[in-house]
This record gives sequence, C-alpha cells and structure tokens, in this order.
Amino acid sequence: MSVVEEEFSSELLAKILLKGEKVELSDAVRKKISGCYDFLRDFAADKIIYGINTGFGPMSQYRIDDKSLLELQYNIIRSHSTGAGCPLPDVYVRAAMVARLGTFMQARSGVHVELVDLLAELINREIYPLIPEHGSVGASGDLVQLAHIALALIGEGEVRYRGEWRQTADVFRETGLKPFQIRLREGLSVTNGTAVMSGIGMVNALYAKRLLSWAVVASVLMNEIASSFDDLMSQELNQTKRHAGQLEVAARMRSLAEGSACLQKRENRLYNHAHAEEKVFAEKIQAYYSLRCAPQVLGPVWDEIKNAEKVVVNEINSACDNPIVDPESKNVYHGGNFHGDYVSFEMDKLKVAVTKLTMLMERQLNYLCHDRINGILPPFLNLGVLGLNYGLQASQFTATSTTAENQTLSNPMSIHSIPCNNDNQDIVSMGTNAALLTKTVIENAWQVMAIHFMALAQAVDCLQIAEKLSPKTRSIYREVRKIFPAFVEDAPKHKALEAVKRYLQHEEVEC
Repeated sequence: MSVVEEEFSSELLAKILLKGEKVELSDAVRKKISGCYDFLRDFAADKIIYGINTGFGPMSQYRIDDKSLLELQYNIIRSHSTGAGCPLPDVYVRAAMVARLGTFMQARSGVHVELVDLLAELINREIYPLIPEHGSVGASGDLVQLAHIALALIGEGEVRYRGEWRQTADVFRETGLKPFQIRLREGLSVTNGTAVMSGIGMVNALYAKRLLSWAVVASVLMNEIASSFDDLMSQELNQTKRHAGQLEVAARMRSLAEGSACLQKRENRLYNHAHAEEKVFAEKIQAYYSLRCAPQVLGPVWDEIKNAEKVVVNEINSACDNPIVDPESKNVYHGGNFHGDYVSFEMDKLKVAVTKLTMLMERQLNYLCHDRINGILPPFLNLGVLGLNYGLQASQFTATSTTAENQTLSNPMSIHSIPCNNDNQDIVSMGTNAALLTKTVIENAWQVMAIHFMALAQAVDCLQIAEKLSPKTRSIYREVRKIFPAFVEDAPKHKALEAVKRYLQHEEVEC
C-alpha cells in the first residue's frame, strides 16, 4: 500500500498500474479535499456557478431549479454513458481511475471526500467499470468514458470483477460497498476531465519504455550475429552528438555487449596495416544502417518516451476539470483545463516514435531473413531443406504487414478537430483517440518484436555462436529458446509468437 502525500510519481504510477500496488491518500490530502468541498458548498449558496445550478455545455444558459440540483448531477452521468466499441482492458481502466484520483487530490474540484475514498476502494479491490473505447472528442475531457466510471460510483452499470462482467449493484452488495450519494457537483466533476486519455497515455509510455529496452537488446544481438565492429556504440563516437537519448542508448548497448566474443575491434582488424594488398574487402567495412545506426534511430525514440511520460504525469497531477474551485483565493474560475491537447500532441509523437522503433526491428528482421544481404545465414533462417522447408518466411510477412499498419496509424490525430456540441466544442483535442491509436501501435510493435526475437534466436543457432554472445544477450537468448525452441521442420508458429510476445511484455530487461 502506497500512501500518496501530494502527487503521483512516474515510479509510483508504474507500481500501481503494472504491479497492482494499492493506493491510499494521506490524511493531509483528504483534509484538503474536504476543505475544498466545504468552501464550494458555502460559496455556491447564493451564486450562479456552471454545472451546479446551470445546465451543461450549450445548455448552460438555462438555470436549474433548486429542487432539481441533485437530479442534474445524476442526469449528466446517465445521459453521457453512451460509449461504443470494445471495453477497455483492465489496466487502462485502472489507469483512468488513478488519473481521476490524481485530479481530485489537487483539491480544486469541490467533491466530497467520500467520493474519493470510494474511487480508491474500487482501484484497490480491482473493481473496474465498463468503459467502451469510443466516445470522447477530448475536450470537456473524456465526458462519455468518464461517465461510465461515474455510473459505477453511483452503483449502476456494469463492472469487471475477478475476471467477470457483473452488475455493479451486485458487486457492491457482495463487497459491502455503498454507492456514492451526490452532494453538490460530483456528477460533473467525475465526468469532466482528461483522465481516460491520461490513463491510457501513461500505460502507453510505460509499455513504450519496455519496448525500447528490448529494441536495444535486439540491436546488440543483431550486431553480434553480424560480427560488427563495436565502435558504433562507443562513447567517443556518440558523445560527439549532443542528444541525451543517443547517449543513453549507446551506453545501454555497451553494457549489454560487455564480454561479447562476437563483436570486432576496428583497431585490431583494420588499423594494423596488414591490408596493403587487398583491393576488395571480404567483410563489410561498415554495417547496414539498421545495425550501425541503432543509437541514432533509437535515441530520439528514448527522448520522446521520456517527454511523453513527463507530460502525462504532469496531466495526471493537474486539476483538469471545469470550473476550478480555489479555496485560497475564495473564488471559482471557469476555463478549459479539461482540454486534452497536451496529451493528444504527445500521443501523436509517441506513436510516431514507436512506429520508427518498429520499422528498425522490421529492417533488422529483413537483414536476418535475406541471405543475399547478410551473406552468412540461410534464406529465412531455414535449417531444413531449401525449397521444401520455409523457416521464418511467412513470419516475416506478418511483421512487414503489421509494421505497415503502424505507419498508417501514425498519422496525427490531434489535428483532426471536428466541431460538435452545437459548436460549443468548436475545437477539440481528440486526445483519447490519439491515445487509443498509440495503444494499437504499441500492441502491434510487440508482435513485430516477438517475431524479431524468434528470428534472432534462430540466427544464433544457425551460426552456432551462443557461447560467444555476451553474458547478458546469451541469457536472453536462452530464455527465448525455452519458449521457442530451434526448429527444422515446418509447423504453425502463431502460438509461439504469442508466447514470446507475452514474455517480452512482462519481463523487465536490465540494460
């Protein structure tokens, strides 16, 4: 159980989202939330405040009778629970709930502390509201998807509990939880904000970090298989370019490659004056770009992942609904903190970065499969009879097709604003769509990565160099081979692909 004092760190979010860490708000945070509620309750008694005694959106010109104020809050929840498409997987729902908790922790929403306590209980008990994928335009936040979370908080709709979809009311009775009773403006406060796009965005950033680590491993293994010169990853070379990502990737590659007997030293092989009579060199003086330029290709990917993570964590720790209640200045401010462009822009950039990573993996895979390019391996890593057996030929089709899909999905979503809501929402972020597309790009990247590691392991066996690999890459090779043994005869490989993908997704690699 982690007690949150003021805000979520990236490290804590990773524990909560990927490792199931429970969360508890500190007494100080709960006190601030209660104080904000008390202030708003008293402040709103004789004033016109959007979403408390007015309608919503373009209906805000209509004043609501005092007798209907609580009904108004229930109405926004029920009327906006209109999402469509497949339910979001549990990890993304958990992330959205945590992101909404992050907003409430800022004590600028005017909600009752019992709402926040119930939300934390649902997270800790792994009771996940049904949130359909589609419905948000990303301004006024994720109104539709967040309404589905709010629906569960008032004891209605469906939730996923212990792997089953059930009626929320039944799960609440079974677990002893009580539905939240609206006090003031909690219906609007839950539904209005960027929590769904931010939650999905955080999971995307965490998975992208793991993908990058595996891409670095693959790039070292590739160069070991090709007997490359090791200066491509040298500190001396890479420090002449002033980018943190490139320096980080090169350093990780050097760490992974330490102790390898496959990589060559250029000074030993080509700088010893023993080649005066050679006119054509049998070995490549410089490797193909997909091998040699790994630090330069993956470096900007690293930089973008770090930036996306920073932006999303900032969004999670922000008050991102409307209006903003400020007990300190004793005022209520109306604006657009629900607008999701920060997340939308970063998700667009992140999916481009992941697609670039995927393209590098696909090109490295092509190098392994293409005997006329690598010059050392049989076509398609085929250990059987050429023409009779086919090795990983068809697996490459899958990787190439999936990479092409990522390239198309990487077109920006953030510039596709369509006015709606009687043109009240006349420019929107499409942030949740951007986050969902990035989610798909990442899922596709895992598939390509799994095929690539299957090929890398097969290449190591083709060349019989397992014992010459560095200790770290040899250990990873052996883990992959436990899942996907060397093969000669043709057989379906879709189950092996899925098993390798699961291994890569859930195993943290140390570089």
